[in-house]
Amino acid sequence: MYFGGYAENMAQILKDCCVPCKITSDELETLCRGERLYCQELNVNRANVNDYEVEFLCDYKRTREGEEFYFVKWKGFSESVNTWEPKRNLKCPKLMKLFHLDLDQILKRQKGRGLPKRLDKETVSILIQKAKLRQSLHQWEIHLNKTRNHPGRIFVINEVDLDGPPKHFTYINNYKVGPGIVINEMAVGCECTDCVNEPVNGCCPGASLHRMAYNDRGQVRIRPGQPIYECNSRCSCGPDCANRVVQKGIQFDLCIFKTENGRGWGVRTLQHIKKNTFVMEYVGEIITTDEAEKRGHFYDCQGSTYLFDLDYVEDVYTVDAAHLGNISHFVNHSCNPNLQVFNVFIDNIDERLPRIALFSTRAIRAGEELTFDYKMQIDPVDTESTKMDSSFSLAGLPTSPKKRIRVECRCGSESCRKYLF
Repeated sequence: MYFGGYAENMAQILKDCCVPCKITSDELETLCRGERLYCQELNVNRANVNDYEVEFLCDYKRTREGEEFYFVKWKGFSESVNTWEPKRNLKCPKLMKLFHLDLDQILKRQKGRGLPKRLDKETVSILIQKAKLRQSLHQWEIHLNKTRNHPGRIFVINEVDLDGPPKHFTYINNYKVGPGIVINEMAVGCECTDCVNEPVNGCCPGASLHRMAYNDRGQVRIRPGQPIYECNSRCSCGPDCANRVVQKGIQFDLCIFKTENGRGWGVRTLQHIKKNTFVMEYVGEIITTDEAEKRGHFYDCQGSTYLFDLDYVEDVYTVDAAHLGNISHFVNHSCNPNLQVFNVFIDNIDERLPRIALFSTRAIRAGEELTFDYKMQIDPVDTESTKMDSSFSLAGLPTSPKKRIRVECRCGSESCRKYLF
């Protein structure tokens, strides 16, 4: 039976047909090298077809003659094809530096006298775990930076233990409203073209009869407890308006890092932050009092919590950042913090649901850890248009403290209260 004509017709029909590839470009590149196939798009050619990429280094040994060898995990290949390679054949200085930094740490803990000619099995096992941990943290870092909608970049590092990215946590940029809660959208905006020099009818800050909350450098200049009303999407002013600060998002590069004193993950700034500057929002799922009560009992049993109470005269809502949150999820408590909470209203007028903005209380140097007081208390502020009790707490239960499990504070500050709750 002759199928030649049929095959030609099918070839013509499928000429412009394509299907999505089910493997990554790295895997496809490895496959091409293994089969010695050249591909211009993957940059695989006759000159580099035999070049393979080092994924990480697993082991080390030194011969009697002093020649150094590394046991290599090749990218795109299983560990069963790992090979010993002389140092002179490897072109991965960064991976080599990381390998020896990890090895030095291990040898110091073991009180070793120097670099041995061969490594024991326990040391090799730890080195491999640390290499795989660094990979998983790097992948998580990439994911966080793809998800964020703010200019500030996020970095992740763990030089303390072998804990990888937290499980059951999703990075979000804005509140996620839970069932039974409705946010009232802003009905109107200001008519100003220059909110600072030519405000019309008090502009947006006039909603609380306060002066402009920010100076011309975007630094907050009102005391904690006073609500901030930023210009919103319905205002006539442009995006460069001085009354738009929090809505522009995180501006600084921040690093999620593992603390050395048992406080879990923390956050440090990688850039200098001036006093009274917006740093980040506390973001999470908005839930009702009853739901917060249920979750609080469970969190207390775990010894940690991410419930942020918004206490007002009429009602209480709670922000839960345990499983849904942004980088503020990882900010630790301090009895002497460098961040302070302000409640900010932008595109909603529901006094029960402000955006929780964290501003610096002082100048913060690059590399310093960011902290806020989980039990901060702010004096109530009364205005003609609103009467709000701006007291905030981050606690296991949104009810009386006597119901909470006593939690020891480990902030280490001179003014430490010894106990959080």
